Amino acid sequence: MELELRHLKTVRAIADAGSLTRAATALGLAQPALSAQLKRIERALGGALFVRGRHGVRATALGELVLERSRIVLPAVTELQQEAARFARAPRTAERLRIGGTHGPLLGALLDRLAGVAPDARMTTCTSWSERELAGQLAEGRLDFALAGTCGTASPPPGEGLVWREVAVDPVFVMMTDGHPLAHRAEVDLTALAYEEWACVPGDGCFGDCFTASCARAGFTPRRMYETDTASLVHLVQVGRAVGLCRATFPTTPKIVTRPLADTPLTWRHLLGWHAATQRQDTAAAVLSQARMAHASVAANSDSYTEWMSAHRVP
Repeated sequence: MELELRHLKTVRAIADAGSLTRAATALGLAQPALSAQLKRIERALGGALFVRGRHGVRATALGELVLERSRIVLPAVTELQQEAARFARAPRTAERLRIGGTHGPLLGALLDRLAGVAPDARMTTCTSWSERELAGQLAEGRLDFALAGTCGTASPPPGEGLVWREVAVDPVFVMMTDGHPLAHRAEVDLTALAYEEWACVPGDGCFGDCFTASCARAGFTPRRMYETDTASLVHLVQVGRAVGLCRATFPTTPKIVTRPLADTPLTWRHLLGWHAATQRQDTAAAVLSQARMAHASVAANSDSYTEWMSAHRVP
């Protein structure tokens, strides 16, 4: 016999009643029928659940274990049933959008735009440093869309059935404390930073290799790279501990300036991905359009980026 939820409810009723007779009355069963059912449950679980005495029943050690687990399992199943019933009754006009993304201002801007054009959509988000993790969640159907990126012309994260479309291509900028000797320059030559320590956010793409290769072409090897979260990166830059690598859309931050690198040795390609088998073409096209407009709005909020675009005549 396999253990079922009704068996846990029976064990729970016996423990709550304190005797088989009272439990049988509460369950609407004859006492011999309940005793027989308890024996079948005990055989399935491998031992006695209760010790019978003159004043009722008392749980054994195995019985306490089963009761402890039932206190978790039974309410969880009840909650699942209630949630499923609410979901079944809910109108299906509200679209669900599960959006994933690497950390950065573009994800927030996209959510803002989607909330404006689809106010009834139920949106959830998942952020990760790993483009491969986001691709895996798309492939497994756990995300509807994902914002990711690649360095330069590198291939997007692999995955059967995945579609990736370009949102925008940004130059990679450097961030430095506003008191840095090079902070006043309109752009910075990579060779001028040969003796700096560096900081960037983590990732599983080729960006680190591309940066190292760019430094090698400039004639130096980076002294140190702090790979850390955004808040720690900002702190390291603000106190002058490191020069940071950032996307050109990095938001204005106190005590920090962002500057383009001369000749743009590094670029970052923003991508929107989805699974071809699970997304309608019109939905994907609409989300891609909103992502491109979100990028434009984020870029417009960066003074250093708008100056760079004007100097390079980027529309």
